[in-house]
Amino acid sequence: MELIHPKANEYVDQYSNATPPHLKAMYEAILAEHPHAHLQSNWNQGGFLTFISKMLRPKYIIEIGTFNGFSTLCLAEGLTDEGQIDTIEIREEDATRAQKYFDQYGQGKKIHQHIGDAKKILPNLPQLFDLAFIDADKTGYNDYYTLLKPKMSPNGIIIADNTLFHGEVLEEKISGKNAKAIQAFNELLAIDDETEKIMLTIRDGLTLIRKK
Repeated sequence: MELIHPKANEYVDQYSNATPPHLKAMYEAILAEHPHAHLQSNWNQGGFLTFISKMLRPKYIIEIGTFNGFSTLCLAEGLTDEGQIDTIEIREEDATRAQKYFDQYGQGKKIHQHIGDAKKILPNLPQLFDLAFIDADKTGYNDYYTLLKPKMSPNGIIIADNTLFHGEVLEEKISGKNAKAIQAFNELLAIDDETEKIMLTIRDGLTLIRKK
């Protein structure tokens, strides 16, 4: 189920320009070649990540779910000169491909790759993060959020992707494993009195969260 009409997405792309244009070839190559290209953030979503990152000017960013690295490179656009991104990917093949893009676009020294289970890696990262992006296995969202929350800086923002999950969370009876996991995550956020959050209907749903 596509919540946003394809023509609306095309219209938004036409009147938006925040996505780094030099990433277009990479973006198109993944769409054409990768068997799971649908996992890539779409073009305008990449622009949104860039826009937020440039607004915040974060020193430390954490990303859970690197995939091919398009979203990582979009987030990197707003880093301070001394800033860095830690990005976690469980699939070694995707992490290897992403590293090639990081080096190709001159961001290899600012982006620190971690290959493995984010639930094991996150507790060992020492810094407080100014910006976080969760876009990994949906059944892990509750755990990722619980681990991330105390590791965010006072004004840090967590962005969670796919919080509308193809519209399946709108069904009267939610049946899919991933949709159930996202619904549980949304309910967890709803009862968290320590944070404020806003869900946006960008692509498949983006929720922004920060501590009060």
